[in-house]
Amino acid sequence: MTLISSRPAGKGAADEADRPALLRPMRLRGLTLRNRIGVSPMCMYAAPMPDGVVDDWHVVHYGQFALGGAGLIITEATAVSPLGRVTPDDSGMWDDRHIAGWRRVTDAVHRAGGRIAVQLAHAGRKGSKYAGLPGDPPEHRGSVPPSAGGWQTLGASGEPFGRFADPARMDADQVDAVVAEFAAAARRSVAAGFDAIELHGAHGYLLHEFLSPVTNRRDDRWGADRAALLLATVAAVRAEMPEGMPLIVRLSVDDVAPGGSQAADSAELARRLHTAGVDLVDCSSGGLVAGAEYSPSPGYQVPGSAVVRAAGVPTAAVGLITDPRHADRIVADGDADLVLLGREMLRDPHWARRAELALTGAASLEPRYHRAYL
Repeated sequence: MTLISSRPAGKGAADEADRPALLRPMRLRGLTLRNRIGVSPMCMYAAPMPDGVVDDWHVVHYGQFALGGAGLIITEATAVSPLGRVTPDDSGMWDDRHIAGWRRVTDAVHRAGGRIAVQLAHAGRKGSKYAGLPGDPPEHRGSVPPSAGGWQTLGASGEPFGRFADPARMDADQVDAVVAEFAAAARRSVAAGFDAIELHGAHGYLLHEFLSPVTNRRDDRWGADRAALLLATVAAVRAEMPEGMPLIVRLSVDDVAPGGSQAADSAELARRLHTAGVDLVDCSSGGLVAGAEYSPSPGYQVPGSAVVRAAGVPTAAVGLITDPRHADRIVADGDADLVLLGREMLRDPHWARRAELALTGAASLEPRYHRAYL
């Protein structure tokens, strides 16, 4: 889509170095993002249970961020198998019938000038839970029983998350099957028109379970090297992707749990991932142990991103970032290459346009919205 600009005439590619760091284009493999502003993956629980097919709601939801100027949009956690859902209402990529719905989403985003990545995920022991949305009955908390559409969850070591139902400890065949499920989901994601793929290796979900010494007490090869499952998944997914398509991994840089992984461990893991074909690490934290989280404050996840980036791996930073100047400073100071916003984007899908106006006094505008900035 052609965008009209209210920037002064003569400002072009040669002048990009003079632009605020947040607004400079970003290159990931063969993909160029129009700026360093992204929409963080956020669970939506909006796919009609139990088939996981996305619909008109998702077209509108993701399309609004592209119209609003975001450089990269990352979808909600999208399950690679029915057993990998967080809730019965999760979106899916475990069947070819999911492709058409997601294709409508990617087409809408592209028509609006945006780029979009799918976040592929397996919830592990944190699956089969109620969404817990406002207005839900009080009893709809914790695990969904099989009688209400729930399922037997899978985990690294068979121990539950908080008061959730006990997961089944995965055997070797089940672990191999998960790697194959991620690969098949990646193949469908390419067919659905996504520009990049993110693997969810954070927040206590399955790949993170295997990474952490707190939750992985296995005595097989998946325990001897706790990164083995994530690295095997990266290799299998990378093999299904075009060479120029970026691969992203979301990590909990710090487990925020006694005995858990910390930022230095994640920096070393990030180096291994980068060597294996990962182009960007999306840096978050926690989610591994019930009740163990950082106290949130503006930019509270950024220090973890800075540690990983100092190891020579490109990063995305998240964590209650709302102010354009703060976001620009994160990139300019070298703490991250990309800034992802979640709740702030829900409040204002045009945050990227406002950020450009705040930082430069002008903005590249969707033509049909230009009158709003006159």
